[in-house]
Amino acid sequence: MKSPQSLSSARTASRRATIAISFIALATAAILFVSSGSFEDKQLVRAAQSALRRSDGVARLISAMPTAQATAQEGVQCEWQPAASSMTFSAAMALRQQAAAVNAANQSAPGGTIDFSQRKPIRIIRDNYAAFSSVAVDHKNDEVVLTDENLFQILVYDRKANTPPQAAMTEPKRILGGEKTEIEFQCGLYIDPKNGDIYGVNNDTVDQLVIFSRNARGNVPPDRMLHTPHGTFGIAVDEQEQEMFLTIQHDHAVVVYDKYATGETNPKRLIQGDKTLLADPHGIAIDTKNRLIFVTNYGSTSTKVKGRGEQRPNFPLETVVPGSGRNLPPSITVYPMDAVGDVAPVRIIRGPKTKLNWGTGISIDSERGEIFIANDMTSEVLVYDVNANGDAAPKRILAGPKTMIQSPTAVYADVVNDELWVTNFGNHTATVYRRNAGGDTAPLRVIRSAPIGSPAPMMGNPHPVAYDTKRDQILVPN
Repeated sequence: MKSPQSLSSARTASRRATIAISFIALATAAILFVSSGSFEDKQLVRAAQSALRRSDGVARLISAMPTAQATAQEGVQCEWQPAASSMTFSAAMALRQQAAAVNAANQSAPGGTIDFSQRKPIRIIRDNYAAFSSVAVDHKNDEVVLTDENLFQILVYDRKANTPPQAAMTEPKRILGGEKTEIEFQCGLYIDPKNGDIYGVNNDTVDQLVIFSRNARGNVPPDRMLHTPHGTFGIAVDEQEQEMFLTIQHDHAVVVYDKYATGETNPKRLIQGDKTLLADPHGIAIDTKNRLIFVTNYGSTSTKVKGRGEQRPNFPLETVVPGSGRNLPPSITVYPMDAVGDVAPVRIIRGPKTKLNWGTGISIDSERGEIFIANDMTSEVLVYDVNANGDAAPKRILAGPKTMIQSPTAVYADVVNDELWVTNFGNHTATVYRRNAGGDTAPLRVIRSAPIGSPAPMMGNPHPVAYDTKRDQILVPN
């Protein structure tokens, strides 16, 4: 057995050998990278070569090069390349030379400021086609209306339109879109059954509900607008009482307006509070027969209190109680039509048997007593009995490769024509089925906004991005 002294000496020698090998590798890499560079680079080469001739295993400073003094607008940095990068050495050198040229230009710029406005991206990840996010049928004019959350449009098609396989896409009858329309990230839609007015909900960036007449087209201003709370998502209208219900995603609330409210009109009542169990609410639908409101909830929530400057009557409370954030299971919460305040739901559909997973769009068939849910994460349409409660399993599920359902965001039960519409954010389609369809059933018709097989990035209001070096993937929160 070796003595402790000999073991310590062996470890020291091993560490020194490791340091020496690592140092030689780094110095060699430095020589390869900068051997064709500037005068300062060549000085670094000579220093590295000298160091390689002295291998006593002791680390030492080889060279120090001062960097440019940091300013409020720092110089362009070399692009970091992960170990898994396929970039060639010549390509890396080209990037290095490009960065040097930009730095030189910046140094000669007045005041040392940097103008990035003309810089061209290396590549762009973008969906060039409409991504359908919500759907409604205009029965009076036999048209179907679809919102596009990607290109910020509202598209109107003939209800019986069907894209042939050989066609690139279905041509809409009318398109609303452009700066004047105030359309952005639309995810809720309602069609007035009497006059065909189109109500479109802007979610993330424009706090306005926009209303257009049926025949509006192109880049035209809305006929009227309503300032809504930030994060408004779903819409449902009670024609009997002339009331409009909107879900408020970030503040876990439902607000109720007069149907024809405009401008800065305040909601007439508010549903919000811990007792409501509203948790990142998205879709909303009403059961006119039983006078009930149904809301789909993703599950993330927090307790809200009135903060400074929050004065508008019946606008949701926005200030979060620190530490109150929590994640509840996905759910469908049910309330009376006249509910107000911090009121508990009369029923809640929630639990593992429900299969709810980002249930987004919802539609109620009061005639047959059924609830339809667009289950985004599992690419399914879940159908429940309208009286379901607790951990209730769906009575049937529409899903499978033949259905073409992929990342559905909205459903619409067309009682008049005995059909069910589904918008598929994952494949540029709106698909239509018989109202009682279940299992892996092919659609009756398909409206497609892109050639078959076109990739769907499914980006909606992307925020920060991250790079996973292990999997060589870009992560994009939406």
